[in-house]
Amino acid sequence: MPRPADRPLPLLPAALLAAAGGGLSAAAFPGLGWWPLAPVGVAALVLAVAGQRPRRAALLGLLHGWAFFVPLLQWSGVYVGALPWLALATLCALFHVLLAALLPRALRAPWGLAPLAVAGTWVAVEALRARVPFGGFPWGRLAFSQADAPTLGLASLGGSPLVSFAVALSGALLALAVTTLARRGRLVQLPDVRLPSRGTGGRATRAAAAAAALAVAAMGAGALLPRPVDASEGTAQVAAVQGNTPEPGLDFNAERRAVLDNHARATLELAREVRAGRAPQPELVLWPENSSDIDPLLNPDAAAVISRAVEAVDAPTLVGAVLQGPGEGLSNAGIVWRPGTGPTERYVKQRPAPFGEYMPYRSFFRIFSDKVDLVRQDFVAGTSTSLLPMGPALVGDIICFEVLFDDLAREAVAAGADLLVVQTNSATFGTSNMAPQQLAMSRLRAVETGRSVVHVSTVGISALITPDGVAHQSTELLTSAVLQGELPLRSGLTFAVRHGLAVELFLCGVGVLLLLAARRRPRAAAVASGPPVAVDLDVPAVRA
Repeated sequence: MPRPADRPLPLLPAALLAAAGGGLSAAAFPGLGWWPLAPVGVAALVLAVAGQRPRRAALLGLLHGWAFFVPLLQWSGVYVGALPWLALATLCALFHVLLAALLPRALRAPWGLAPLAVAGTWVAVEALRARVPFGGFPWGRLAFSQADAPTLGLASLGGSPLVSFAVALSGALLALAVTTLARRGRLVQLPDVRLPSRGTGGRATRAAAAAAALAVAAMGAGALLPRPVDASEGTAQVAAVQGNTPEPGLDFNAERRAVLDNHARATLELAREVRAGRAPQPELVLWPENSSDIDPLLNPDAAAVISRAVEAVDAPTLVGAVLQGPGEGLSNAGIVWRPGTGPTERYVKQRPAPFGEYMPYRSFFRIFSDKVDLVRQDFVAGTSTSLLPMGPALVGDIICFEVLFDDLAREAVAAGADLLVVQTNSATFGTSNMAPQQLAMSRLRAVETGRSVVHVSTVGISALITPDGVAHQSTELLTSAVLQGELPLRSGLTFAVRHGLAVELFLCGVGVLLLLAARRRPRAAAVASGPPVAVDLDVPAVRA
């Protein structure tokens, strides 16, 4: 017997459900870190937009996006105020407008493949946001909420796109379970929805249980994948120096010499501990981004401070430095400083942060806020991945904002890096959730690449991360600390490093093809009047 067409939820309960979904998704990210809520947030949005016309679905997507990105990106307004923060959150929310407008069509995918269509569409929109505008801003990918979840294991196969796909698939399956039960009048009552009462619902209950079980399986599949931590290329005794800043905030670098002195002082103290036999001799030392905002290649005093610390600790040291040039611009660089030699190899950040390190359309955005002039000189992008030989390790450097992007870590490892370092500076974000959210990204990169990652910050959180994604010896915020540990060096390439882009394109292709194959909207679903009935994903009915 054909299933009657279903009508969507009325606007008010749909809006409440969409907004609740955004808030639940935000709570999955570090800060609260309740990662199981990520698929629940997806399910809430799917239920809210099911059967809606594109315009109404787009409005629901905006509500969902605001409820997600406004709390998630709160760190971006700590010192610059509400306007830039809300503008960034709104820009990101516009991608959820697109996502939500597409989901009703995805739910009409043929052959019962609606959950796959939802997941593929979600990954495709995340992929778009990772690339546009201004080079993209992928903060808030579902994958970045999963550092403590079994889904993290999937990163070795497909990086963040595959992890996001699994979370979105799980959420779509949860929505399927809810609608299956609701359609049969069993167990679940949706807001302001009159439910049909045909049949006993026994088979519907079993179908819903099967969908829920598949949702759990999608979230747990990553636990079945091995996360090797063997040291195929030996080990490296690493020291990471978190020197701290005199004051957090936008003017942290007003006392640039004090920041440099803090990192030199902590390194000198480490050298004393080594000489006294209370600490192991490091084979390489890592300082964070902005540890020397005085250009040590032009300023002899800054160079002397660094050289003294490096000579004392007797190990090659990676210094995060702001360099003058090329031209009138600046370079955000990691410089290898060697005892007895001084500055040698360097890596220049390839993805400067828009509005943080360079100001696009400065005169236009000054209309809205004079904060644009806090960026006095634009940073210039580096042009290549540079491997940095340091002691026994071949280091791939990733600087702050770059950890968001899939390609940079993969390119470094594909070029031969057996250890990754993420140099970052969290001083401009106070005690917000920016630091733990970024650390979660480094943990995903460790599993994705099969490499140890040293995440080192000026003010915290710093950590030593093994290739299984486990963060060791994490520091507190706004403290001075030195982390030491023996980390495994590994060669070999994960599937994600070798084929990560192909995996992302395939998952996006699944979404696009199923959208194209979606059946036309049922006529009854377009009727504006009449009593509301259960929302439904377009899957075959289960006869009771």
